[in-house]
Amino acid sequence: MTLPAQVEGRLRERLSVLGLSIFALIFRLWHLGTPKGFVFDELYYAQNANSLLHNGVELDPKTAAAQYIVHPPIGKWMIAAGIKVFGYHEFGWRISAALVGTASIVMVFYIAKRLFNNYFLSVCAAFLMSVDGMHLVMSRTALLDIFLMFFTLLGFLFLLRSQHFAAGISLGLAAATKWSGVYYLVAYLLFTLYVDYRQNRSLEIENPIQVLIREKVFKRALQYIVIPIGVYFASWTGWLLTTSGYDRGWASTQPRGFFSFIPAPIRSLWHYHAEMWNFHTTLTATHPYAANPWSWLIMGRPTSFYYQSPKGCGASACAQEVIALGTPLLWWSGVIAIAATFGYWIARREWQSGLLLLSLAAGYLPWFNWQKRTVFTFYTIAFEPFVVLIIVYALSKLLEPDESGTVTKLRRYISYGYLLAVLLNFLYFLPLYLGSLISYHHWLSLMWFPSWI
Repeated sequence: MTLPAQVEGRLRERLSVLGLSIFALIFRLWHLGTPKGFVFDELYYAQNANSLLHNGVELDPKTAAAQYIVHPPIGKWMIAAGIKVFGYHEFGWRISAALVGTASIVMVFYIAKRLFNNYFLSVCAAFLMSVDGMHLVMSRTALLDIFLMFFTLLGFLFLLRSQHFAAGISLGLAAATKWSGVYYLVAYLLFTLYVDYRQNRSLEIENPIQVLIREKVFKRALQYIVIPIGVYFASWTGWLLTTSGYDRGWASTQPRGFFSFIPAPIRSLWHYHAEMWNFHTTLTATHPYAANPWSWLIMGRPTSFYYQSPKGCGASACAQEVIALGTPLLWWSGVIAIAATFGYWIARREWQSGLLLLSLAAGYLPWFNWQKRTVFTFYTIAFEPFVVLIIVYALSKLLEPDESGTVTKLRRYISYGYLLAVLLNFLYFLPLYLGSLISYHHWLSLMWFPSWI
């Protein structure tokens, strides 16, 4: 019995997604409890998540005093969910990142399907995400950035589906994980208004801007401003409903003034956010792995999360490291793909290239405004899916049919060879992603540049 082509296509897609998910999940769950103890900023986020779970706010685990926290709660609540199910240990506080990272690979498959309407390119996008070292490390570490990436990507998927209320909720959750999610809110609001304007132009509506203002602006503001603000505000419920959070009682210590009609908890929350803003805009502390955004795309200074020199590797000197290093070949080719995609956007004005470049810009370019701030290469995880999708866009141009409607074997072989090369490059650096115990000589061979050490 032969299945209808449409049913067969859906079955092929689902089996492909399942296979890619299993492939990705194996790497993300393999010895997830290793290394033992807190890795990099897990020291803060895992402890904060555990405190949220038991207290509703972040308290110092030793003194039970309120902690000064500079990031919103949603990402830590995601970590707390894993702790709630599996317990307060390495696997428990890392499992949420592993599952969210795997889910983001599935989303990239369906996003690519929406963008390119091509099964092979969709598989390429999900495959490249699954074999990127940055994505793997961030999927195995309890930091906030993987959750920022997840909610941003979810908002992008809803945007492509024209489900703007859902997009606003998702992007509100992104901003409630890290404030840098706000840049995507602004970018996608402007993009949506531009699409509305172009639609009015295509319908030859007289005074399209006036019609846009009259019929769409309020609705878009509700979707991309009001709803995200509501989501963000709701994320602070634990802080608002308890009295033990940092700065919770600030308003009660201040003289009554013009804004005294505003409830005291709201005034305290506003003051707390002013302090958070001051922290983020004045953070200039030196750090051995700080990296200027100019170096991010080429992995000039990847962030070492963990390094030890234990015994037991069978050599006189051993090394064990977890380093947030993107698969070099993928990221280096991504720089070329970004340039090519920009060129295609200039020449053809295809909406896919424009939207992908906008998404990359929203996650990347704002960091150049903070040249003195302490920042790290692993922040690239927030916009990594768009680097991957831009690479796939470039592949789509390589595989465009010629005038006779065919794609030459050479171009196909180049694309297959590229995917194989990225996979081999990923496997080559795998010990650095999984924190495997290796000889010091092996570890040193993986340090291709002095800036990686």
